[in-house]
Amino acid sequence: MVTLNELLASRDSRHAMQQKLLAEHSGKTLVCLTVVMPGSVKRNQQSLIVAHAAVEQMIESYELGVRNDELGVRFGGRLIERDLETGYEAYLITDLPLLEAKRIAVQIEDTHPLGRLFDIDIIDKDGVPVSRDRVGSHPRRCLVCDREARYCMRMRWHTQEEIWERINAMVDEYQANI
Repeated sequence: MVTLNELLASRDSRHAMQQKLLAEHSGKTLVCLTVVMPGSVKRNQQSLIVAHAAVEQMIESYELGVRNDELGVRFGGRLIERDLETGYEAYLITDLPLLEAKRIAVQIEDTHPLGRLFDIDIIDKDGVPVSRDRVGSHPRRCLVCDREARYCMRMRWHTQEEIWERINAMVDEYQANI
């Protein structure tokens, strides 16, 4: 179980990593992946299945080539993976323009069978995530119903049990079809 303080510290650490990568790769585009897992357990069997599916899709969609499972690092650090108790993270440096990278991220999130469980952010040079509306995309939908996800989260319209039931069904269906 992850405490609130650990979760907040991991966000600070992720932000610091983003700032470091932006500074080291000026003029490049930074893609940051996290896995959507509600509750206090952020690393479990489902999150690892989702993380591996997300990275494989990113490698394919961003045309990175063959994955090196032993190192978790591609092309001299172009893809960096961090499997943490506070949640899985991956960082990708690409030459693609910012909005083209965002279009790819949105396409992955909207079309992959587990895409709703991927959070793929494109981080601009100021460290700010690019919004979906900048590429003409609609807000993300709720895992359980068809409303905008942000409203369901804010209003807590669904129980943890409902959300986990949906996540488990998505992961089970994905595994049955691979």
